[in-house]
Amino acid sequence: MQFCDDCGSMMHADGDEMVCQSCGARVAKDEDRAADFVSTAEQSDDDVIETEEGADFEGKPTADDVTCEECGHGKAWYTIKQTGSADEPPTRFFKCQECGYRWREYN
Repeated sequence: MQFCDDCGSMMHADGDEMVCQSCGARVAKDEDRAADFVSTAEQSDDDVIETEEGADFEGKPTADDVTCEECGHGKAWYTIKQTGSADEPPTRFFKCQECGYRWREYN
């Protein structure tokens, strides 16, 4: 993205030139400027957590402050998903490590 030196507005490409959308100023495209732009590193799949109902929970974070409603076991794997709007707390989905029962907890 390039901004106009005269007025600060965003410029758009027009052939070999960049044109200001506000004041109409024109400058030649500078191919050497590509080095000035920053791109983010590629995201790896290491930190992706499966949250769908059929997800394989083994190896996911473990909660030891819960009690399974089916067998009474005190440890479960869990995942977190934002099920409501952004200003609401996320939902935790659990899978009992003993019997495999699944449940959810709304914070």
